[in-house]
Amino acid sequence: MRKGALLPNFADYVAAVYMLVFLYTGINKLWWQHKFYVVLVKSPLLNNNAAFISWFIPVLEIALFCALFFPQSRRPALVASVGLMAVFTAYIGFMLFTASSLPCSCGGILGSLNWTQHLVFNTMLLALGLLALFQKKHSTIYCNKQA
Repeated sequence: MRKGALLPNFADYVAAVYMLVFLYTGINKLWWQHKFYVVLVKSPLLNNNAAFISWFIPVLEIALFCALFFPQSRRPALVASVGLMAVFTAYIGFMLFTASSLPCSCGGILGSLNWTQHLVFNTMLLALGLLALFQKKHSTIYCNKQA
């Protein structure tokens, strides 16, 4: 790709994938906030904080989308995104292997995945994010040089 292109490397593509996922899931959780809340109440790990989490997570996802959009904040936003994806992946893994009832609030495309498929999807996103963070520092994600 030519110098100065919008997404010149792997890390920028990964940031774009995270942007799409977080915008989609954040808007979906806000749109169906009550459904998201009801599912969180059923979770043995999250039920005590369901009201807070049902607003905090979608707002955080949309904030990360915004931060990933700008080259100046992309690196710390990608670090935060990978951290959030690690938490989501750990939660799904924990629920999958310990819970007898698996409530799900996912909508749209992600709603068609079962919990095991969702774990694989999140694990792939987590792996992509980690690869992007640990790639050589030749990316606009690491430095914002003017041409």
